[in-house]
Amino acid sequence: MKLDRSAVDYTPGNVGDIAKRAEDRGYDGFWLAETKHDPFLALSGAAAATERIELGTAIAVAFARNPMTIATTANDLQLLSGGRFNLGLGSQIEAHITKRFSMPWSRPAARMREFVLAIRAIWHAWATGERLAFRGEFYKHTLMTPFFDPGPNPHGTAPIYLAGVGELMTEVAGEVADGFLCHNFTTERYLREVTLPALERGRAKAGKTLVGFEISGPVFTASTDEEIADVKRQIAFYGSTPAYKPVLDLHGWGALHEELHRMSRRQQWAEMSELINDDVLAEFAVVGPADTVTAALLDRYGDVVTRLSPSKNVFQRPEK
Repeated sequence: MKLDRSAVDYTPGNVGDIAKRAEDRGYDGFWLAETKHDPFLALSGAAAATERIELGTAIAVAFARNPMTIATTANDLQLLSGGRFNLGLGSQIEAHITKRFSMPWSRPAARMREFVLAIRAIWHAWATGERLAFRGEFYKHTLMTPFFDPGPNPHGTAPIYLAGVGELMTEVAGEVADGFLCHNFTTERYLREVTLPALERGRAKAGKTLVGFEISGPVFTASTDEEIADVKRQIAFYGSTPAYKPVLDLHGWGALHEELHRMSRRQQWAEMSELINDDVLAEFAVVGPADTVTAALLDRYGDVVTRLSPSKNVFQRPEK
């Protein structure tokens, strides 16, 4: 299993130092989320500061961009990092795509499937010199002149990871991606009963199995009262989002989502975490002393995921 370090609170100025510390501590991968900063730009700094560690976006918002821009940026980071880049994409939710990015939204799973296939078609054209002729329902890429063609990447193409919660998007990941990024708002039960079967269905569509397919499990962890309070706030925030309601429904907590959603509409963010009791916390997070977290994570997820990316950055990589 690979153990990864993820970062949400970073800046383009300090990300190189964060990545280098992760590499020095033995982490296998370093992933950046797209929140306040552009993860692609920041990872260029991480690539310059490191030599061994894998680098990735977890996630970059696909629908805020288009397949050509993503293909170009990912190709450049694969070059800059010497073949260490992983392209992690997610859809975001409709409100952010239409209201924050002012981009179109429709049938996100079908659109994401085509988005990934378009990226692969662009990379194939660069690698082989064949004519670019991708025509889909959402995207069309049919022009590539020598002036804009970077040619074959000596390090090959970057692996593509897709993030998802719902079954349709998860199936798409299994079909067209190289790996899957589990959302933090995922329980062990949901992962085993919903996510894995959906990935298997997607792999079957592509004539493949889960052998060799990467599954990355971002996991909430907490050891102190402050960390527990922070995790409860995050669980409450995600639990208020309609797209993530199926996770709560599986556990019989649909009413919790309804109340969290109502409170979020009233901007009662501080009060929402009070609804997250210890039973809910235990399903979403590994809670315990710092020196027990590693073993607890491996016990819970070790036979399911191929990579782990705990939320707490003091996580210690066990001796091999």
